[in-house]
Amino acid sequence: MPKIQWTNLPPALRDHLFDRLRERKITVADLYRLKLWRGSEPEAPDGLWWKDFGSFKVCGEGKYPKTFLLRGQPAKGQKL
Repeated sequence: MPKIQWTNLPPALRDHLFDRLRERKITVADLYRLKLWRGSEPEAPDGLWWKDFGSFKVCGEGKYPKTFLLRGQPAKGQKL
């Protein structure tokens, strides 16, 4: 199974992720938790997936992260 890809993202996807981080006011502490999880090199399931960090969620499809959601926003796919 491939790993979730965090580097060399297509420019439009990278820009979208940064926009969502700013819009949803993801904190430095939140980003640190995301960094720790990324360091574990999580595997990318086929299809839609999401990971809940309590105050926010990261959602993706296949090997790519696709967006960030706030707590309470519904996510689709497989919970990691």
